[in-house]
Amino acid sequence: MKNRFYTHAKEGINVLKDLLLNGYGNEQGYNCAEKILHGANEAYKLNLDKKFLKLAAGFGGGMGIESVCGALTAGIMVLSHLFVSHRAGESTRIKELTSEFLNKYEREMGSINCAPLKEKYRDEVKKCGDVIIKAAEILDEIVAREM
Repeated sequence: MKNRFYTHAKEGINVLKDLLLNGYGNEQGYNCAEKILHGANEAYKLNLDKKFLKLAAGFGGGMGIESVCGALTAGIMVLSHLFVSHRAGESTRIKELTSEFLNKYEREMGSINCAPLKEKYRDEVKKCGDVIIKAAEILDEIVAREM
């Protein structure tokens, strides 16, 4: 199953982005962080146990205080799972990938923090959909390139 992701990624298909655009997580009522982590688990075939997926719950809404967007913190969880063998200090790779992810997101969306993102992009119909989709798009790009 892992090969299916790599094949699509190399063809330029945004597997996580497409999954979320098709409404993944809406029916379950997932928050921004849960959509990214649960969606990445499915899209990238991470095989994370359900008991670990709930770790993303408290990161929604900028960790409940409108700080760094939960879609971004969950994206960092995904990058860590994929590119850290045992601990972050093994190499500079995770710091570089995290920096790239956050910097690109901030350039394209204007902020990495929940409050200004909500003010600019949130509405009652899509909620934070555009914010989450952009995080998924950038995550797809990084994962496809690095895998």
